Amino acid sequence: MIIAIDGPAGSGKSTIAKLVAKRLNYRYIDTGAMYRAVAWTAQKKGISLADESAMAKIAQSLKIEFVPSAEGQEVKVDGKITGALLKNETVGRGAATVAAQKFVRAVLVDQQRQIGKTGNTVMDGRDIGTVVFPEAQKKFFFIADAEERGRRRYKELKHKNPDLDLKTIVEEIRQRDQEDINRKISPLVKADDALEVDTTRLSIEEVTDYVLENINNL
Repeated sequence: MIIAIDGPAGSGKSTIAKLVAKRLNYRYIDTGAMYRAVAWTAQKKGISLADESAMAKIAQSLKIEFVPSAEGQEVKVDGKITGALLKNETVGRGAATVAAQKFVRAVLVDQQRQIGKTGNTVMDGRDIGTVVFPEAQKKFFFIADAEERGRRRYKELKHKNPDLDLKTIVEEIRQRDQEDINRKISPLVKADDALEVDTTRLSIEEVTDYVLENINNL
């Protein structure tokens, strides 16, 4: 079974996807980590993210692996455990750039489909239910107020960067929303058959239980 969880940044899709996968003993795949891996590799090598040909070559050559861990998964890039390296804001902004590129997206979507064919999987991203696995047996589309998503991101990152400004984070989230929604290739959009879940005022436990209840009703 493929369970697709899509939604904008900070909506809780990765947190919930990990928990759902753990409860069901399914494989968890964070597709956003694949785009971040491409951006991180390019930034590390000093290659312009605007060079679409170079980005496509990086996407084709990278060996990206998802390794189960106590926290859900570790991401290996060319054999290296990346840990927090893929999670900083610079890499995140770079991922938004490469995710809009046709050939990078084609390469990574193909890889995501191959992964999904290996067995029961919970996969989160922005186009899982519409592009990667439109035939997924269960689809969820998470939403939440930009202010709440900003607060979540601020809480997650403030210990790493005490100078973070909440207002700036909220504005960056709104900007990323517009980039994702207006992207020509695989824009962020709810699949017609996806169940919309507003996580703004729900706890992690409430969202997890709601998703599992709907999966069990399949």
